[in-house]
Amino acid sequence: MGGAAARARAEVLRRPQAAAQPVAAVVLLTRDRAAAERALPRLLPGRAVLPVPREDFAGLGAWEVLGRLRSLAADELAFLTDDLDAHDRIWRLQALGAASRAPERYLLDLDGRRVRLSPGRFLARDLPRLGAGILATGWALLRTAARVRRLRRAPRRRPIPALERRVCYLRSDFWSAIPAGGSVGHTAGVASGLRGCGLEVIFVATGRPAAVAAGGAEVHLVPPRPLYNVCRDVPSLAHSLVFERGASAVVPVGGTGLLYQRFDPANHAGVALSRRHGLPFVLEYYGSEVWIADHWGRSLRFRRLFEGIEAVNLRHADLVSVVSDALREDVLARGVEPERIVVLPNAADPRLYRPDLDGGVVRARYGLAGRTVVGFVGTFGVWHGAPVLARAAARVLRLRPEARFLFVGDGVERRATEDELRRARVADRVVFSGLIPQEDGPAHLAAMDILAAPHVPNQDGSRFFGSPTKLFEYMAMGRAIVASRLEQIADVLEDDRTALLVPPNDEEALATAIVRLIDDAELRRRLGAAARHQAAERHTWDAHARGLVDRLRSMELVRWS
Repeated sequence: MGGAAARARAEVLRRPQAAAQPVAAVVLLTRDRAAAERALPRLLPGRAVLPVPREDFAGLGAWEVLGRLRSLAADELAFLTDDLDAHDRIWRLQALGAASRAPERYLLDLDGRRVRLSPGRFLARDLPRLGAGILATGWALLRTAARVRRLRRAPRRRPIPALERRVCYLRSDFWSAIPAGGSVGHTAGVASGLRGCGLEVIFVATGRPAAVAAGGAEVHLVPPRPLYNVCRDVPSLAHSLVFERGASAVVPVGGTGLLYQRFDPANHAGVALSRRHGLPFVLEYYGSEVWIADHWGRSLRFRRLFEGIEAVNLRHADLVSVVSDALREDVLARGVEPERIVVLPNAADPRLYRPDLDGGVVRARYGLAGRTVVGFVGTFGVWHGAPVLARAAARVLRLRPEARFLFVGDGVERRATEDELRRARVADRVVFSGLIPQEDGPAHLAAMDILAAPHVPNQDGSRFFGSPTKLFEYMAMGRAIVASRLEQIADVLEDDRTALLVPPNDEEALATAIVRLIDDAELRRRLGAAARHQAAERHTWDAHARGLVDRLRSMELVRWS
């Protein structure tokens, strides 16, 4: 058993009455481990729960994983996922569960749905479904590859200009329903801005987008088919055809005037629907997923097909909306004509993110009352620089031990960030909230006095192409900001006027700037006020949407009054 699991089991057995309760070993396969652990009492009442993090299985082969699972002394074995319908390669979990020793075995998701596992069920039902899924997957991949080859050669079509003031917003990606993050804020912001321009916005999405659903937007769901969950990267590729069929039933209804799709590296439904119905097509492009997978994750299994889908989207979009000049240069180099590109940086809603919000409840929740709080919000991506902030925090807390740090969010670099703080022996003065709903973001920012954006350059030397949504939300909050002097961040913020800028990847300079802000309340007030004014004047989603609509009019893609 892994060290984390062994410690957790020891804790379980020390609890009063633990021996009288069945012990449930739960393998945590969710995006947000902290949130999953909080949900366990609700999902498994009456059990002594033994959480087993996925890290306990890192680097192990299939037989080693099975051996580790069979060594767990538990009455029940559960595999906890975010969504049973969207988990790729779920057949592996079914096979592992069938071969495990626990008296009760099952799959479980955060909605409480449960699927029991057994050798008999695996042979009679799961294994035949796997075979059917392999056949269906092969056929879907062949169809997708053939169409992508045709579309890469096909001439572009001139669409019919949109007359109806309607936008069909396509979110085909599997993470469209995540509760928080830059993509969530961006989607909600763009939709709000377009509605502010007098347009009707309807959504077709794989999962219900959290921030827009809360506002009562019209959302048509096209869920993924579990049949395709047989291999990494396959479900999203096969889903493109499913999504296209579902969206096609919605697009003509009511004379939808314009298609707008957030780029999905596995999906070309927007291209197909645009050509089929003659609708103008706007592609919101945030960077090459092939590059991102190569540099920040695992290379894609069907890399050439993903490259083809990216090329098809860029070739056939009537307008490509990018968030930075660096991305504009990238799509220019990939053959997109200058007249088909518009640069629209991210933004914020100053009505939601504003200085007068009370952060007292959040401060009390985390024991931060009366402290000067340095905060970070993000998905802990490689580019966010959270470990750099952790190293700076160690320096700051040695000089100003009364200060506190609050990290909000979760992601791939959270563990490395926590490890930095533990090694520096300052973890007891740092709070990690875990992933929070998007609507709770403003209150958490209001609990902070200093907001940090320690972004780092791309390791391969290419240009930093991001436009951090949190940067503009920070500005709108009217709090003091310390940020990396890096590409668009340095273009938007002015050192010693709207923020303090430091060299990226320089924890010493970052710590010095933070200490300066801790010591100077008047400087914090001045920088925050100037940043708020600039955000409200220049960086709103309403302005973002107006820039898009103006460009569409100038290209005669729409004929809206």
